[in-house]
Amino acid sequence: MTNDRNIRILLVDDEPHILQFLEMGLVEEGYTIKTAPDGMTAVNMAVKFQPHVVVLDIMMPGMDGFETCRLLKKRGTDMAVIMLTAKDEIEDRVKGLKLGADDYLIKPFSFEELLARIEARLRNQFPSLFGEVALGPFRMDDRRREILYRDRVLELSPTEYDLLKYLIINHGIVLSKSKILDVVWGYDFGGEENIVEVYVRSLREKLNDKDHRLIRTLRGAGYRIDLP
Repeated sequence: MTNDRNIRILLVDDEPHILQFLEMGLVEEGYTIKTAPDGMTAVNMAVKFQPHVVVLDIMMPGMDGFETCRLLKKRGTDMAVIMLTAKDEIEDRVKGLKLGADDYLIKPFSFEELLARIEARLRNQFPSLFGEVALGPFRMDDRRREILYRDRVLELSPTEYDLLKYLIINHGIVLSKSKILDVVWGYDFGGEENIVEVYVRSLREKLNDKDHRLIRTLRGAGYRIDLP
């Protein structure tokens, strides 16, 4: 990733060593970075900085990440918010999504995974920064809601498009059924997790992926696309 697009990321955490570590890594990747040690500072800073992505810790003294997320989204709904939580609890995840969070990571996490999440949110929410995105054998044009596989246009339903796009932009990352449901169907979806299997099966047919070498199933964990 280069800085020619001036992609801005705001890091919010009350632990200085985490802020320093993430800032160093993301600056090295070419992003423009600002840091905030608490929620109120982040909200005020965001007005002028106008970040594309906010990486936001939940557990902070004073104003916690949930309230910070609510205020950030109230002032700028276009920004993507990735919440960091030390607890893998459904209640925290649902609460964050209801307040407008776009993604979440559970501590401890690798820098590579955070970087992949950031790039996924940018491609998903700011496609104009990229135009047509080429990843491996896929080409995605979000403006046309069109995905080409080996230069062949795939005939996809709206949900199939959203699901395949989510798998592609998160390539190399294992995505659980519950995570896929949260993002593609929405946190308030009342159906069964098996709906994900149905749509993955349909995508495999359209991709001629009979051996499941493109969309891989990791038993008990979820799905993953590996791209060259």
